[in-house]
Parts: sequence; structure tokens; C-alpha cells
Amino acid sequence: MAQSANVRVRPKETENEINEKGFFVRQKNHFTTPFGNGEGKLPVEAGRYRLIWAKGCHWSNRASIVRELLGLEDVISINLVGRGKHEQDLGWEFVFDENSTDPVLGVQFLSELYANGDPEYKGRATVPAIVDVTTKKVVNNDYVWLTNYLEKEFAPFHKEGAPDLYPAELREEIDRYNDYLFDNVNNGVYKAMFAQSIEAYNDAYNHLYAAFDEIEERLETRRFLFGDYVTDADIRLFVTLARFDTYYFKNLGPLRNRIVDFKNIWGYARDLYEIPAFKNNTYLRDLAKANGNKETIFIDYNTRFWDQIDYEGLWSEPQNRKEKSSDPENKFKRN
Repeated sequence: MAQSANVRVRPKETENEINEKGFFVRQKNHFTTPFGNGEGKLPVEAGRYRLIWAKGCHWSNRASIVRELLGLEDVISINLVGRGKHEQDLGWEFVFDENSTDPVLGVQFLSELYANGDPEYKGRATVPAIVDVTTKKVVNNDYVWLTNYLEKEFAPFHKEGAPDLYPAELREEIDRYNDYLFDNVNNGVYKAMFAQSIEAYNDAYNHLYAAFDEIEERLETRRFLFGDYVTDADIRLFVTLARFDTYYFKNLGPLRNRIVDFKNIWGYARDLYEIPAFKNNTYLRDLAKANGNKETIFIDYNTRFWDQIDYEGLWSEPQNRKEKSSDPENKFKRN
């Protein structure tokens, strides 16, 4: 098919998001208009929006998990993007669809939808992206708050008995902890992987493992981050944990610990993986798949073994996290 003039070459993080000291400084989200009622907000309507996400991207994976947990499948449509082979990196593409074209939006590349939303936008076309299907424009890519919008503003469309992932009495505390997770864990792995100076790398690495140590201690007496029930914060942590031993490790340098080496964190991660919405939206084998060169003498671990490891079996091994809960048969507080 003919390539649209709106297709953009993907800017590189290591060229555009590194400061003078070699630290990775993630680009700011561009489409941040909130959902809600009133002037200047995106209207909350069933059938109007489409969530675009990618298997490898944990920022978008958490939105896909929340969408399923809350029963919003018939309210917000969804599609996956991946990477196709081109002479230049053209960013996220609808590679899983016929003719690499989204059947609802009629485009091949996510950057086209970004250009529809703002023709002057020069940054990376990122996921998650919420697209207004009536205009074919990206209207929100604010992963910081997107799951919270689904939890609060889309509450009228939640399924009966949907979990309360963002309890009103805990929101301020959850928000603070989410900020901590972002800086030290979720974005922390990228700060280490994209670091262009040893100073920047060591800073990110040390903060990452200090956070893991804090989380390991926190989970010694709690089933989940905020006690007996899964909250928004657990989803944000889980998506990074799912990628750590399967993919991130190869770009992080010498590891002090793998996730499986943290007794509480590893049991906690498997406890969450038992929940269908987590398992359905976590493509462990896809995350581990490598396209390395098998002709060299030394071949990286994932290239050698990704198709021989039973990832689902490993993540489904029994754990005894129930013992830490006063309501062991329930993982959610229900609305």
C-alpha cells in the first residue's frame, strides 16, 4: 500500500532524550487532555475510543490489563502494534493486521494517528495511545494517568462487581507510591538501559535495586502493595517485573539479583499472574523472543533458549501468598 505522508521516522532516545551528563530524560507526554465531564475534557463515551498498545511496552500493557479487569472490552476497542522491517525505523506498525492496516482506523503506522492529532508533533509516537475513532486522532497518550481515568471516569461502564483498583481513601497514597515506582522501577530500568555515562548508569542501577529491596521488605507482611487487595500500583509494578528476567536483563549489565531471587517479589508476581486479565495480557514468550545472530561463536541467552523455556509454567508455579491476607480467597476489593 502507498505510504502516507504522515508516516514519521522514529526519533531515537539516545539522540533526543539524553542530557549533557549522559542521563536518560524521557520525553513528556504530548496528548494529556483528561477524560471527564465539562469544558476542556475528553467526553466519556462508550464506543468512541480505541486503545493502541504493544506487547513489549509495559506503559501500555498496564492499560490493557485494567481495561479487562474492569470489563471495558465493549466500551473501548483495542489493537496491538509491533515493529515491521523497513530501511528506516518507522515506529509502531499494525503488523498483526491484514496488509498491516488497522481495520477500524485505516492506517498502517501509529505515527499517522499522531500526525492527525497534531501535524507539528516531532516526538516518538508512543503507546498507550487512545484514538478517537470518529476523528482518527490520538487524543491521549498520558500513561501516567490513563489507568486512573479508566478506574474513575469510566466507572459508569464498569462491569457489575468490577474490582476497586483505586479506592478513594487510598488515592493520595497510591499516587505517591506510583510516583516512586515510576522514578525508581518503571522508568528506572530505562534510565539504566539508555544511560550514556557510567555515572548515569550507576545512579539508575542503585536506585532500582534500592527500590526492589524496599518492595521485598514491604511484601514480607502484605499480600499486595497496599494490603489484602490488588490496586493500580500493583499493576504498574507487575508489568516491569514480567519483563525483567525475560527481556530487560540483557541490557542492564551485571545483575545483583533476578526477580526470581527475591522470595516475596517472585511469589507476589506469580500471585498476580494467576489472575486471568494479567495472564491474558502478558506475552512472556514474545517478550523473550530474540532476533540475534546465530552465526557467531557466542550467542545471547534469549536467542539460544527463548523457545525452549516454559515461561507460563514457571510463572504458574504455586506460591503461598494467601497466608499474608486477612481475606485470602479474594484478591480484589469490589465496587
